[in-house]
Amino acid sequence: MERRDFLKTSAISSAAIASSGLFSFQPGMTNEAPIIPSIKNPLNLYGSLEPVLEGIRANNPMDLTLANWRKKNPKGSYKKWQAAARKCLLDGLHYNPGPLNLAPEVILKEDRDTHTFEKILFNTTPWHRLEAYLLLPKGIKKPVPGIVALHEWGGPMGFGKDRIANGGKDHELLVLHRKEYYEGAYLTEELVNRGYAVIVIDAHHFGNRIPKGINGIPTDFDPFSVSSEEYKHIDAKMRELLYYGVRQLNWAGTTWAGLNYFDDSRCIDYLATRPEVDMNRIGVTGLSGGGWRTNILAALDTRIKASVSVGWMTTGDTQQHYNLSGAVGSFCLLPGVLNRMDIPDLAAMSAPNACMIVVGEEDPLFPEEGKMKAKAEIQSAFDWAGKGDHTSFYSPKTKHNYNRDIQEKAYAWLEKHLKD
Repeated sequence: MERRDFLKTSAISSAAIASSGLFSFQPGMTNEAPIIPSIKNPLNLYGSLEPVLEGIRANNPMDLTLANWRKKNPKGSYKKWQAAARKCLLDGLHYNPGPLNLAPEVILKEDRDTHTFEKILFNTTPWHRLEAYLLLPKGIKKPVPGIVALHEWGGPMGFGKDRIANGGKDHELLVLHRKEYYEGAYLTEELVNRGYAVIVIDAHHFGNRIPKGINGIPTDFDPFSVSSEEYKHIDAKMRELLYYGVRQLNWAGTTWAGLNYFDDSRCIDYLATRPEVDMNRIGVTGLSGGGWRTNILAALDTRIKASVSVGWMTTGDTQQHYNLSGAVGSFCLLPGVLNRMDIPDLAAMSAPNACMIVVGEEDPLFPEEGKMKAKAEIQSAFDWAGKGDHTSFYSPKTKHNYNRDIQEKAYAWLEKHLKD
């Protein structure tokens, strides 16, 4: 079905649902029998105003989607489309702090059983200094591949990089979270034990970067020092500030996606300062919000040679009809981008570098229609670029997680494209 026909149909059905009173907002899926998410069962619409949104989307130019651009430019090349798409995306991030001196500093170094752990600080902008963890394999005799590991959004917001890295402290809530999303594994330790140098930071509004001194969140709040019950009370206050934080960034003239892209790219800048790292073999991986950040980083930073995005791929029209609640509808805002290109185009522009996309068949955040359409569009782009074997789309029968099965597939992909 063509985009305009789809939108016209969904607008009519949306209006019918809203006017009939059969639809009520559902904040999330149940924990009962697995459900294959579908636009036939939308999670949120805009009531009687839904047709207005659908009309807007139906009249967007969408001139930089791969298919539309190729129709308009039959003699055009993949590289020309890629250049235009990258410029649009970079402009749409509305953020560029420019080059700077990282002024890196190692503030802690530990010799652990299987690797060396470092806590480091470096500048991401002239006005902000960021803490990161760096894990290095032991016995390095020559530079090794590097991985930027990106944590997910869902879960206890007061913890970011500590969800996937052992910073020396742990918490009952982190243990439970890690069990649900990673089957108990520390993703960064799994990677360093396979011979990668791994760097991980907190995303904006997570971990050490949560807003403090506002909405009842103490200025000296330390999530590791409170009980689970005490933490949940503060976590609710953090979540109340999510949309406030997005609006603050927008009013400052930028986007959450833009701020995080440049932070993530600075991680690669830092890896470039380390003689232990082979800068010709850099990869990135992340779950959920980390998957979204993976898509953006791999699209724009050509130093990324291989990526594994887990739990974040769909198409704009199906997603808008199905579910825009929570982080999906806020942190992923790209003004001036999604009226010209679609979400699969983010992954499509990363060729010729290797791009693996993983979305669970039972993932409640994304409809099956969007996932399958995205799969075809990304494959088409890599085929056009002459690198059809440099993309892979895996949709296992699982929900929103980075379980052991997915981990093994990811490790094999990274091994193939960063070590072979």
